[in-house]
Amino acid sequence: MAEARELLLVAGEASGDLHGGALLQALRRRVPDLQVSGVGGVRLRAAGMELLADVSSLSAAGVVEILGSIRRHHRVMRLLKRHMDRRCPDLVVLIDYPGFNLMVAREAHRRGIPVFFYIAPQVWAWGRGRARRMAGFIDRLAVIFPFEEGLFNAHGRAFARYVGHPLLDEIQVTAAPAQTRRRHGLDPDRPLLVLMPGSRRSEIRLLLPPLLAAAERLRSQGWQVVLLRASTIDPTVLERAAGGGPLPIPCIADDTVNLLHAADAGLVSSGTATLQAALLGCPHVIVYRFNWLTYLLARLVTRHRLLGLPNVVLGRVVFPELLQERVNPAELVAALQCLLAERSRVEAAIADLRGRMGPPGASGRAADALLELLP
Repeated sequence: MAEARELLLVAGEASGDLHGGALLQALRRRVPDLQVSGVGGVRLRAAGMELLADVSSLSAAGVVEILGSIRRHHRVMRLLKRHMDRRCPDLVVLIDYPGFNLMVAREAHRRGIPVFFYIAPQVWAWGRGRARRMAGFIDRLAVIFPFEEGLFNAHGRAFARYVGHPLLDEIQVTAAPAQTRRRHGLDPDRPLLVLMPGSRRSEIRLLLPPLLAAAERLRSQGWQVVLLRASTIDPTVLERAAGGGPLPIPCIADDTVNLLHAADAGLVSSGTATLQAALLGCPHVIVYRFNWLTYLLARLVTRHRLLGLPNVVLGRVVFPELLQERVNPAELVAALQCLLAERSRVEAAIADLRGRMGPPGASGRAADALLELLP
């Protein structure tokens, strides 16, 4: 009887844990006896992965922020290299988080272990030289936007395959808006604003205070507000960022999809959450603040003028993008009011976005592409 095949899987943040969980579920439907261990969070654990390290030990964004957590990253990298040397897995599976995962990919390639990378680095924003280099040490790249396949395959090796976006399968609404509001003690008749300040500690520290200040202004205008907490963030992190003590608004961690579907608007940290909010029909302002050094470095190297993923897919600004010092209460409230004044235009753009995201079933197609690399 053949031995069970073994995967080493690394997801670096909350969205990677979400997509990784869906991928692993799809894999187990095809190969029930797969042995999988690696770095992940609650969703990958629920899908049956043995956690070598928790995703929260990696979560960081930006040059300065990653430097501040370099010891944690080094510790996890050492653990992963030791695991590859001892277990020699059949395949290394890497999900997003390119700053760290591309280093893992090189280590696996040096050891002769095939590499499957799911959700490509945004080379269309940061320069295409990275795509050429990746072709040298990644065996298969599963990309989630249709324009990415040609971009990565333009360097002499067709290693990228378009599978579609997994969010189309993962954001399953399970309750009507009125039912969701009742469940969380929210008024069915007052407008509902959701705050999503991010899944990393650095994001929370920089974004939560101005978001709460903007929320306070909107509460005085009749809005009710809830904060949606990422699974990678402990409630105490939010409380410290807000100045200590209990948060002034409800904080909910386990019903994000239904609450976005029930919300009238949102203030959302740039990342996968913006695409999630848009697909669920929630008009929102996209916000982000970097450490100033990170921001200046990004300005020097980035080639893309759009930050928010819904705007990138649509090729135009539909959801306002506020960065750095513009993330302040006055501009947040003004941007939200302008957005809501054009609700019909936003609704048409959301319908356009859904049409551009490809068919459902991305996790299954990614699983099939991955299994082609297994012996």
